[in-house]
Amino acid sequence: MPSAHRLKIGLSACFSHADPTRSLFTGKTLQYVEQTIAHWLMSTGAMVVMVPCPTGSTQRGDVTYAHYAHWLDGLVLHGGADVWPGSYGEAPLEEQWSGDRVRDEYDKALVAAFESVGKPIFGVCRGLQLLNVAFGGTLFQDIQTQVPDSFIHRDATTYEQNFHSVDIVPGTQLSRLYPGVERVRVNSIHHQAIKDLSPEFEAEAFSVSDGIVEAIRRKDRSKSYIAALQWHPEFHKPDSDTIDDAAVLDDFLAAVAAAKGVSS
Repeated sequence: MPSAHRLKIGLSACFSHADPTRSLFTGKTLQYVEQTIAHWLMSTGAMVVMVPCPTGSTQRGDVTYAHYAHWLDGLVLHGGADVWPGSYGEAPLEEQWSGDRVRDEYDKALVAAFESVGKPIFGVCRGLQLLNVAFGGTLFQDIQTQVPDSFIHRDATTYEQNFHSVDIVPGTQLSRLYPGVERVRVNSIHHQAIKDLSPEFEAEAFSVSDGIVEAIRRKDRSKSYIAALQWHPEFHKPDSDTIDDAAVLDDFLAAVAAAKGVSS
């Protein structure tokens, strides 16, 4: 397929802030993407572009989030650092849960820019949490602390091999993507989660053991597409017994293609 006809998906950046003790790029801020999610998006032929933070880069140019939102066809927010509790009106319960305020502001600016031009948005893990906060929801800063009887949703040793079951809510778009499927197995790599769901969204799946929200979607279908998963679909392996997330990716890219057709 010619490049001009391929979907162009913006992928949010992870931040590694300036660290004078780092042996490489000492004192420099790094922005990067995790390879697996880029490859997952490219698996259907879409082109992926990391959207760097333009703040402070206006010495010789005027590139903004809006420029990227107009040029690209859709946006994916991927995982990474905790969301800063101040983003939803709380103080950190522990210093280690202070999150990344700089990245929060960057991600929220990206969301606002892409939504303003009607471009679809999909969130993964932190991306789900950030979207919930951006639209007025709140988070559990640490599931084990605030939901004492919860499943251990993040195990640093097993990482993406930490699994649990999720129930899909009947009648939702997610249930329509997996007809006849009520319960699926997913990976779990997070210690924060949705506490108060934003009124903008409906929950499409819940963790079986503790009721943690695992998937959300925008209620108002007349508005631009926004959906997100708490698990990492890009980590699915074909020979595993976890849910095959190809249908989720196809759903997002179909929305991207439809929005592109409307705007072109």
